Amino acid sequence: MSFLWALIVGGIIGWLAGLITGRDVPGGIIGNIIAGFIGSWLGSAIFGSFGPVVGGFAIIPAIIGSIILVLIVSFIMRKMRGNHKHA
Repeated sequence: MSFLWALIVGGIIGWLAGLITGRDVPGGIIGNIIAGFIGSWLGSAIFGSFGPVVGGFAIIPAIIGSIILVLIVSFIMRKMRGNHKHA
């Protein structure tokens, strides 16, 4: 049950990061979950673990890390699409 809870919280974190940045996370629900998990790891690695913890995620660093991840992925995707136009 805790794994399911972690998937739900990870998905919500990824979804929030997409809303805050105004960019879609590639992959829909699965992409949101992945962004939430990777973003949580990234945020905790950069900022440490602080604030409320839900489903095993320190929410504040997880959201900040997910925002950073969404911006990086969005930038890479935009550059890849731009390179295909010139080919």
